[in-house]
Amino acid sequence: MEFQKTLKKTIEINGTGLHSGQPVNLKIKSAGAGEGYIVRRVDLKPAVDIPVKVDNIVDTTLATVVGTKAATVSTVEHCFAALRALGVDNAIVEVDGPEFPILDGSAAPYVDKILDAGFSIQRSARRYLKVIKPIRVKDGDKFCILRPANGFSVTYSIDFDGSFPGAQNFFIEVTGESFVTELSRARTFGFLSDVEKLKSIGKARGASLENAVALHEGKVLNPEGLRMKGELVRHKILDAVGDIAFVGLPVEGHLIVHKGGHEMHRRLVEALLSRPDAWVVVSSADEKPLFTPIPREFGRVVAAHG
Repeated sequence: MEFQKTLKKTIEINGTGLHSGQPVNLKIKSAGAGEGYIVRRVDLKPAVDIPVKVDNIVDTTLATVVGTKAATVSTVEHCFAALRALGVDNAIVEVDGPEFPILDGSAAPYVDKILDAGFSIQRSARRYLKVIKPIRVKDGDKFCILRPANGFSVTYSIDFDGSFPGAQNFFIEVTGESFVTELSRARTFGFLSDVEKLKSIGKARGASLENAVALHEGKVLNPEGLRMKGELVRHKILDAVGDIAFVGLPVEGHLIVHKGGHEMHRRLVEALLSRPDAWVVVSSADEKPLFTPIPREFGRVVAAHG
């Protein structure tokens, strides 16, 4: 039997909000079996807890924002992608502001901290949601499909209709190891021409070449260039892993996305959970676990040679 896991030690991360541009401090703490993920605004008195579930997604404009009537928190997807992919079932994420830190624009800093903290096994069987009927959402030429499959895999394509950076596609079976090596270091990206417009609506105030891939007139402006082939579409998959975490359990199925984004991911999760005939909840006592945490030593090798 595969048991649920939480963190062995508390994680502390400091950084800047991508959209607010403000400094922010974050802690990831252990949580009890079956609690899932909770975002906690500790700068408010009293502190406000926001369970990570699709009903609490309040905005998807350039980031996934969770909230209740009392508080919201933006840009949570990279953190929850790392937690889900590395097999952390239960965690409380405390933050002292309205946004998670963007760090280097990828999930790699979260991965390193999670692997350093280690895992604590809980005496409850891991459960996950197994897709048994296809679910599809569509918006023009954009679509997301979740089909029955063994394990969790993603096929993702992006297409800028002939303009730079053009079309990219990528398929991956998402495991702890593949997330670390193939997805975690892929950074968020945007077009320089959009920056002023975004700032006028309160977005991207903390964006820089240190935390995003900047695209302009057919070029990548970052001096170091891209970290890997297909970095942009890989980052879209990273985002999708974080957004699919709002199902509340690890998912077994094949996710297929074309020209997707946070809103399409949200709509897919909502559509999935509204169709109880399309899935079953399975105990890991009966099925092979989807996400297996990987040893800290593996993470160090990736960091040294990535």
